[in-house]
Amino acid sequence: MKRRRGPAAELGCLQAWAAENRALAERCRLRDLPGAVKGRQLRGGFGELLLRMRGLPATLPTLPLELTVLYNSLLFRMGASDSAMEGQEGIRQGLLRVLEACGACGQDLSSEELWQKVLQEVTVAELQAPLHRLGALQAAWWLSTDRLGSITGLLRLLSNAEDLGKAHWTKVENELLSLLKAWRVPAEEDSLCLVQSTRDLKEILYTSAAFLQGLQEFEAGNFPTARSLLQEAAGGFCSKKVLAQIYTCLGCCAQRMGKPQTALQYLKQALQVDFQCLPALSHVAAVYHDLGKTDAELQALALLYEVCVLWKKNPPAAASSSPYFLIRTELLVHAPVLASLLHHHHPSEVKYLLAQRCLQNGRVADAVEHYLDFLALLQEGLQQQVPLNDSSAIPRIPEVFLEAASALEQAERYQDAITVSEEVISRTTGLIPRVLLLEERPEQPECRSPQAGLASGLLAQKKESLSCLAWRAAGYLHQGWVLGKLGEVKEAVTQFSRCLEELLRVQLYGPGAEPTENLLPEVEVLQKIRLLALIGRGVQFLELGRHKKALLDFQHGLQVSPGDPAAASYLVQALWNLDRKQEAAAQWQKLSQRPSKEDGQQEGQGRPVPLYLVSCLKQAMFPHSDDLAKRIQNYLGSTTQDHPS
Repeated sequence: MKRRRGPAAELGCLQAWAAENRALAERCRLRDLPGAVKGRQLRGGFGELLLRMRGLPATLPTLPLELTVLYNSLLFRMGASDSAMEGQEGIRQGLLRVLEACGACGQDLSSEELWQKVLQEVTVAELQAPLHRLGALQAAWWLSTDRLGSITGLLRLLSNAEDLGKAHWTKVENELLSLLKAWRVPAEEDSLCLVQSTRDLKEILYTSAAFLQGLQEFEAGNFPTARSLLQEAAGGFCSKKVLAQIYTCLGCCAQRMGKPQTALQYLKQALQVDFQCLPALSHVAAVYHDLGKTDAELQALALLYEVCVLWKKNPPAAASSSPYFLIRTELLVHAPVLASLLHHHHPSEVKYLLAQRCLQNGRVADAVEHYLDFLALLQEGLQQQVPLNDSSAIPRIPEVFLEAASALEQAERYQDAITVSEEVISRTTGLIPRVLLLEERPEQPECRSPQAGLASGLLAQKKESLSCLAWRAAGYLHQGWVLGKLGEVKEAVTQFSRCLEELLRVQLYGPGAEPTENLLPEVEVLQKIRLLALIGRGVQFLELGRHKKALLDFQHGLQVSPGDPAAASYLVQALWNLDRKQEAAAQWQKLSQRPSKEDGQQEGQGRPVPLYLVSCLKQAMFPHSDDLAKRIQNYLGSTTQDHPS
């Protein structure tokens, strides 16, 4: 049985405990030790003090101080990411101590029910401020776990109807934000030292709630609402780092709304607030890309790369927050979309983006330089230099090699292009089965049966094999076109033939599907490679004067991709060279009546081909259209004169 304390003893304990709490709180403001070390010490100090106070029965006179010590202790616990659950349990124990002092209990109640019971039954004026402090911590915990409905209910209890009627309502019609704005935190006694004031915590809650809800609306695609909420957060109470993040999100929101100039303004504000906010700079490059301003985009990427390399070698010092707050917005907002929007590019990713954008925009010399720099990073160590996760901007490494080969070829560095292509061919040896059976059918609805899971796994394996096959075949394809440019026609024919032989590994079967219907994207790429190899080999046969073989290749190309303008044009040329001029003229007339397709897209599907095939597509284009058209028109004209109607 616990002994009751006398008034004098109780007063002495209160004074001693208050002095100890004050000393700990004042030490928190000193910069005498590293933050982590001092945090552990103060967390332990407040915890020990709280244990001593709880060694005695809960009484109304001691509860205000006890709840203040609990509040200070929980600030340190909840500020540590590994102690969040401790914080929730600490709040619960504090509420149960309040009920104990009032002669009530609530062990079996949920957190929401416990708060309702305490706030409705405990009317002691001295406990209102301590309970509001605990309420602020409870709201912070629920906010960090995305329980916004629970926070709204708690704030309704903390704010009465009269308060809400007199409150200044924000322009954002949002109940949670309105309740936070209207919440009148009771005045705090000067004698009770707090590590972080309730008013400051309330402001942080408001900013965090607006930020989190803005991100949720962004993820849902409600961009106007997201923008309003993020603007509300930008006007709130937060560090420069968080403000820069909010401006970055606003920039992304404006970009999605089709307002690129507004997006640039927000992103520039982010960089002005915090120059270390590199995601803002990468989004600036993306906006310039959308605007088609290539020079500005490449300048932004080049600057981003320089800073990434510099800071990788010498990381900048983290900005200290002044005043220092244990509960901060960055600890409360954990939306997955935020991590995506604030993705920090690795230097190798930025280097690849520079290479890719230069190649896409025909800046071949710059593209070669960036690709070779990137390949040098690979030589230094793949895992250390190149992030290979799903969020990386870098595609599969063989594709990067093939893009580099394409850039080298366009820069007329033919031997280097052959060497890089050979690297892909040699690395894929042994990774592809001799035969790839692939069912050709429409996509089936998802099924969660074990058989469906097994089938999905097998399909993933086949897709990987198809990708390896595409890379290997593309390596031979590039070598064929390069050798053709070098005038080594027979060697070019050999490489094109090897490419086609590799593609024979794939055998499609199914219920009579058309060649271009219901194909996997990987198979469509293989079909495009087959077409380009047939055209390439046919062109070399024309150079050798073997027009019949050339004609067969062009015919097969049209079977792979019916109506392809390059294959059809070369077919007309082959027929003309074989002196089958009437057939050539008929085919040319058919070709002239067809609408032209955009380069780089699959027939019927509209899917762009991989970047590493674009140069091959350009080389496959028929170069003598005007000359051939003139000759056929002359032929048709002479035929009409010989056979007048």
